[in-house]
Amino acid sequence: MKYTNPVIRGFYPDPSICKADGYFYLVCSSFQFFPAIPLFKSKNLVDWEQIGHCITRKSQLDLNNANASGGIFAPTIRYNKGRFYVVVTDTDGEGNFYLYTDDINGEWSEPVKVERGGIDPSLLFDGDKTFFMSNGEDSFGENGISLCEIDIDTGKLLTPAKCICKGTGGRFIEAPHLYHIGEWYYLLAAEGGTEYGHTECMFRSKDPYGPYESCPHNPILTNRNLGGYMIQGAGHADITEDDNGQWWIINLAFRQISMWRQFHHLGREVFLEPIYWTEDGWLKVGTDGTSRIGYEVTEDGCKAFDSAEYPEDKWALDNRNACYIRCPDYNNYRFDGNNVYLLGTSAKLNSKDNVTFVGDRQREFNFTAQTEIDGTTVGEFARCGLIAYMNESNHYDLSVTKSSDGCKVTGIINIGGVEIKMGEISLNSDTISLKISADANCYKLHAKNENGEWQQLAAMESKYISTEVCEGFTGVIIGIFCEDSGNCPEPVKFGICSK
Repeated sequence: MKYTNPVIRGFYPDPSICKADGYFYLVCSSFQFFPAIPLFKSKNLVDWEQIGHCITRKSQLDLNNANASGGIFAPTIRYNKGRFYVVVTDTDGEGNFYLYTDDINGEWSEPVKVERGGIDPSLLFDGDKTFFMSNGEDSFGENGISLCEIDIDTGKLLTPAKCICKGTGGRFIEAPHLYHIGEWYYLLAAEGGTEYGHTECMFRSKDPYGPYESCPHNPILTNRNLGGYMIQGAGHADITEDDNGQWWIINLAFRQISMWRQFHHLGREVFLEPIYWTEDGWLKVGTDGTSRIGYEVTEDGCKAFDSAEYPEDKWALDNRNACYIRCPDYNNYRFDGNNVYLLGTSAKLNSKDNVTFVGDRQREFNFTAQTEIDGTTVGEFARCGLIAYMNESNHYDLSVTKSSDGCKVTGIINIGGVEIKMGEISLNSDTISLKISADANCYKLHAKNENGEWQQLAAMESKYISTEVCEGFTGVIIGIFCEDSGNCPEPVKFGICSK
């Protein structure tokens, strides 16, 4: 098998994986975006289909007050006795909880609270016991990876939480996953922070509560010494075995915008490497413990390759992939074939309010997004348009407003909460055509002028909506939006392609 990383592209961080009924299932973090916890399915670990989300109802989680890069952190998916479980942290209120379903293509349960602190929770089903772990402070005030037993029917703690591992000395030990393989309990945990120093480390013990010994070649996975390499930040991993006995590690990493420019704005993505058991019972990742652009895997081992041609991403909207900011009022949205109708409210993009916004993740550096707005549906007090969105303080907008002789289109750059108005044109046409195009280094914002030609209204470097500048844990979302301080009862009509 030969494949190119990332196997899931765009802002899908903190992957966790399980295997059931001949398929692999994967979940990722979603932070303040809704629906929450994207859910994927694959037969071969390379080709993934998004089949839904685990949190689709406000009753499961109310994200109305979630901060940018707050909300849902690091879910873990596990399968036990015919039931799927996802355990996760809401950092803005609910803490740790899990959901479950007996039908992976159906609805998930209401949340079951676990009265334990920390983030990045995980589960291990071990015989008739269910272990819960997270990173943070244990029941005795000790920091590290803590473990306790819970009642999986109620979420109640059956034992105090005990610190079982403090890592190898790297900062921010997190993302624990525990496995019972043969006579050993193997613990995986990330260290170094989910940036350029990110690592994945391995430990083992014959008792789930330890003591744990450290793998002699820790970290087993890191790209921290690959200066100038496109893929960076490898870590936060989970492992699985395929039907042929080949083991795999799936992890997050990110693609920096060029060889020597240490910025990334597509978010942390999902990467895959083959793994191999050593004679002394530890794991070796890939060819040299790094995450590479691609691998060719055969029965005799694997070879890595370090170049790939990534396709241009043509943006569209699909109900399975669409994401909203915090908890949307679905009454303000209507999908009808290739048209989307958005009803604006007084909520603004530059606030934590539930602005009318729907988008999809940017998956490649080179991409084009287009939409057409019916100018006759734009109200007197409305502002709507097309946007490259990192968070409420950092986004690039093509903004449409009503003018005396039709509509006005303005290219607006928002950096750090500062709004910079750039080019502007007025149109008396009923159709307003907008386009955002980009490569790794720059976004360009266009509108069609009165002559039917694309006119650039703004351009700005991609680094100003990168994680290194904006902070946080998300990636760029390409979307359409509508604000309306006049509470117009009629929605704005957007023409847009569906996937």
